[in-house]
Amino acid sequence: MRDCLPADWPAGRYLGRVQGAAGPSPIMVEDGLAYDMAEIAPTVSALIERKAFDSPGKLLGDIDTLTLLSPIDLQCVKASGVTFAVSALERVIEEQARGDGAKAAEVRGRLETAIGGSIRSVVPGSPEAAALKAALIADGMWSQYLEVAIGPDAEIFTKSPVLSTVGWGAPVGIRSDSTWNNPEPEIVLIVDGHGQPVGATLGNDVNLRDFEGRSALLLGKAKDNNASCALGPLIRLFDDSFTMDDARGAEVDLLIEGRDNYRLEGRSSMNQISRDPEDLVRQALSEHHYPDGFALFLGTLFAPTDDRDEPGRGFTHKIGDIVSVSSPKLGTLVNEVMTSQDAPAWTFGISALMQNLAERALLGNPS
Repeated sequence: MRDCLPADWPAGRYLGRVQGAAGPSPIMVEDGLAYDMAEIAPTVSALIERKAFDSPGKLLGDIDTLTLLSPIDLQCVKASGVTFAVSALERVIEEQARGDGAKAAEVRGRLETAIGGSIRSVVPGSPEAAALKAALIADGMWSQYLEVAIGPDAEIFTKSPVLSTVGWGAPVGIRSDSTWNNPEPEIVLIVDGHGQPVGATLGNDVNLRDFEGRSALLLGKAKDNNASCALGPLIRLFDDSFTMDDARGAEVDLLIEGRDNYRLEGRSSMNQISRDPEDLVRQALSEHHYPDGFALFLGTLFAPTDDRDEPGRGFTHKIGDIVSVSSPKLGTLVNEVMTSQDAPAWTFGISALMQNLAERALLGNPS
């Protein structure tokens, strides 16, 4: 378990959740030791809102002895899409190929010829972006995905319900009827109820390319499925050892290892993102208030196009794939792929959590 921590883990402060005998508890991790914070704040969300990071918790011991859960609980799970040029191109390919992986290579060639390298240097919402849009419309290659890639408004969507995310070591799910899908390794900001980022973690925003490619209106089915959102291993709080600039410049590595001896490595470099993370937070917050805060996926540069089996069909998952998402200052998130119907059913929702906390007499703590 300690192997999942960042390379400089002694310098950082972390929040997370563990499964104890009585139920889930928020924890603080310092110097490799975990402290149960449930009697100070019953949820990670409440702990963040109260900024009770210096309060003394109950020592649980070495993190290696604990069962980690997803590090968030009552936060909404939001995601920003098409924030990198490569992901913009791949979404257009999905759309024009109508979710058919076999047609993707032909569409990719036509689109790259029409755009050239210009999309990578265009500032979203700028006059240059408007000029590129006009040229692509004239060529018949414009797309709703390019609108959110280079237009003034980012794509912000709800990835999954409160409490539905899975953590380090848990199975991650894809729909059993999907034939073209992939992981999306991302930096995930943790934002408090006032819209202020307080830290970051790693995430896998599992994506079904065949569903979304058939229609953008199928985004919900493509993104929100049982066990389809993984977060972890822990939230690293912003401090002198880890800042927003570290998140802006993070390198996120992906490793996929299949039972068929398949191996795929990829990297997403946050310094190539088209929109600043704080702007994405602002756009996610909009005119709304999230009293329990939210987690915000920042998007990914990684879009696997290498053929796994048949030539021209690109990459798709197979059951049993081990997916590792890592970044030096955030550690490593590891999950095994299975179908959403075979992954453990999500049954512990908000009502169950409130009942559990009430039975443990944890709901009467002062704020």
